[in-house]
Amino acid sequence: MKKILVVCGNGLGSSFIMELNVKKALDQMGAEAEVSHTDIATARTEPADIYLGAKDIIGTLDDGTREIVALENVMDIEGIKAQLAGKL
Repeated sequence: MKKILVVCGNGLGSSFIMELNVKKALDQMGAEAEVSHTDIATARTEPADIYLGAKDIIGTLDDGTREIVALENVMDIEGIKAQLAGKL
């Protein structure tokens, strides 16, 4: 099972809301993944298959080895599903 790490600046409210939205999107897609959330600093050392977050912050994790999903709108379930399609 793939691991999705939802990332925000502080790892608190916004990443938790994004985590819930990712879980909802996965459910609607009929897909399964382990989903958790954290802050950007911790994400640098935490292994995951997919790192997901707002476009303005997630790019800082892009080192060429990580699968990055940059969201324009973290509340858009359809956008999350579109970004995750084919990655699971």
